[in-house]
Amino acid sequence: MKDRLGIMDYFCQMPTIMDDRDFIGEMHFSASRSRGPGGQNVNKVSTKMELRFHVASSALLSEEEKILVEDKLASRINAAGELVLVSQSERSQLQNKDKVIEKFYALLTRALTPRKKRKPTRPSRASKEERLEVKRQQSEKKERRKM
Repeated sequence: MKDRLGIMDYFCQMPTIMDDRDFIGEMHFSASRSRGPGGQNVNKVSTKMELRFHVASSALLSEEEKILVEDKLASRINAAGELVLVSQSERSQLQNKDKVIEKFYALLTRALTPRKKRKPTRPSRASKEERLEVKRQQSEKKERRKM
């Protein structure tokens, strides 16, 4: 389990588009009662953490990045333009907060990382011959059924 600073260190070490950006100031957190394990603690303590991030008003994202995030994470953005993430898997509020921050950075990194362009490749001679051999065997098998 990563500690609170460990998560930020982990993301700061990743050579990504997130370098030199701290989104913590633009995140809004709210806690509520969680479901799942915890016994009586579940009924008393608010451990579920909800992160809200308003994409359009972010000062740390460029206009192109905002469009990319809104496009790629459209299913997670509500009508108010907020990216909403929830974590309730842990028994403590702090652990759930760390998990939801980790999830946020992972989603944002994935949304802003450009996809590699596919290099068109040709099938090798061996793969062509193998494919034709399998077709020949299949054809012979079906031909034998007719007899």
